[in-house]
Amino acid sequence: MSGVVHGGAPDVVTFGETMALFTADTPGPLPHVPSLSLGIGGAESNVAVALRRLGTSVAWVGRVGADSLGELVVRELRGEGIDVVPVRDESAPTGLMIKERRTADALKVWYYRAGSAGSRLEPEDVPDDLVTGARLLHVTGITPALSPSAAAATHHAIDLAREAGVPVSFDLNYRAALWSREEAGEQFRRIMAKVDIVFAGDDEAGIAVGPASDPRELARRMAAEGPSQAVLKRGDQGCLALIDGKEYAREAVPVRVVDTVGAGDAFVGGYLAELLGGAEADRRLRTATQVGAFACLVPGDWEGMPRRSELHLLAPEDPVSR
Repeated sequence: MSGVVHGGAPDVVTFGETMALFTADTPGPLPHVPSLSLGIGGAESNVAVALRRLGTSVAWVGRVGADSLGELVVRELRGEGIDVVPVRDESAPTGLMIKERRTADALKVWYYRAGSAGSRLEPEDVPDDLVTGARLLHVTGITPALSPSAAAATHHAIDLAREAGVPVSFDLNYRAALWSREEAGEQFRRIMAKVDIVFAGDDEAGIAVGPASDPRELARRMAAEGPSQAVLKRGDQGCLALIDGKEYAREAVPVRVVDTVGAGDAFVGGYLAELLGGAEADRRLRTATQVGAFACLVPGDWEGMPRRSELHLLAPEDPVSR
């Protein structure tokens, strides 16, 4: 049975699996690490945190186990001011991931999510009125990879949004552990044909529309699938976008990287927050790269997401050496 949202409709609705996260406190082989820190992480909830810290109201829908880790997920997200709509599954556990810091710079993530509560998401879990009352629906390519019912929930929510005139954004977010490149590409194209905004890394875009050495060609191919805004997240190479037929590019913000996990989600949150605020394309991409850079400065998937009052700390004109 779905949860109930209190108060007015949120600006953004998103849904998916958020897992408990154990992170090794020191580098080295995981069997020899003396301690791990407990937290949470998930692509859609990472975006939700980024949006909320930038002042955008957001609701997150997801299944969690009727266990302590599920309580952790709900508590942490509500603590960020997110309107959490949890579906508590009595017969499946909350998913788990473990970050192994094999060296100071090399990170390996282990997933334990097969048969998890989050993988059992279904169309009835996402309240129709929540989607149709939002200003934007955000989905990722992770959710349809989890299970047939989760894929059905994704398409159901997108179709609801389209019928209600609610824009939809889609981050491909390919996960090789969940499905093949061929399976993902087919699903990605189905979803891209129905959305307004698409985000991808270069390799992810290649999965969907075929590889190309020129990122501009990738952006053009993605836009040809249907979205009016195609945005390539290119890490330390910045970003490139084709928005309403016009090309834009922006360099990355140079920072001393601690952990890149969650940076792409932060980028998406920054872009969408500015889009909903009525900002022009250049401003959207500038904020997106700043928010993505902030996420790289600290360990964790979402902890480094900035408040709007902090964005100036990584502004291009900031004279402080980093």
